[in-house]
Amino acid sequence: MSKESSSIRVLFVCLGNICRSPLADGVFDSIVHEHGQSEKIFVDSAGTSGWHVGDPPDKRMRQAAAQHGVSIGHLEGRQFVKADLETFDYIFAMDKSNLDDILALDATGTLGHKVRLFREFDPEPGDYQVPDPYYGGPEGFEEVFQMVERTARMLFHRIAEEHQLSVKY
Repeated sequence: MSKESSSIRVLFVCLGNICRSPLADGVFDSIVHEHGQSEKIFVDSAGTSGWHVGDPPDKRMRQAAAQHGVSIGHLEGRQFVKADLETFDYIFAMDKSNLDDILALDATGTLGHKVRLFREFDPEPGDYQVPDPYYGGPEGFEEVFQMVERTARMLFHRIAEEHQLSVKY
């Protein structure tokens, strides 16, 4: 599905685009497919830094996702660019630092309404941030998977409701 042919464009953003945002991309995309909305919703991910452009997601995150039947190995890191503010309808930052970096690119202050913290939709939001599991052990990747999965489900249903999409509950 191309960005141009989808009516709803959703972007997930973390720092390096190798752990949290590709996981959110893969989980949300699987939910979109599960509900038969892949023709209507385009999903992507990016990082605020350019450190991992072209790299696959972190091996540990790929493993955590695969344990739950979600494939993210096909994704490649890319850097968030100013044009993403116009291209995407919804932009979800994984933490407050990412949120600030994204909003800093909105020089006119007219596109910031598209940008939110991802965990605003988490039924158990904690501090509203998805912790970066990169420097921790496998339990951190599993914790992030659980957080992302429950938040992505709530987010999908919110977007489906806003756009009056028919979904399976």
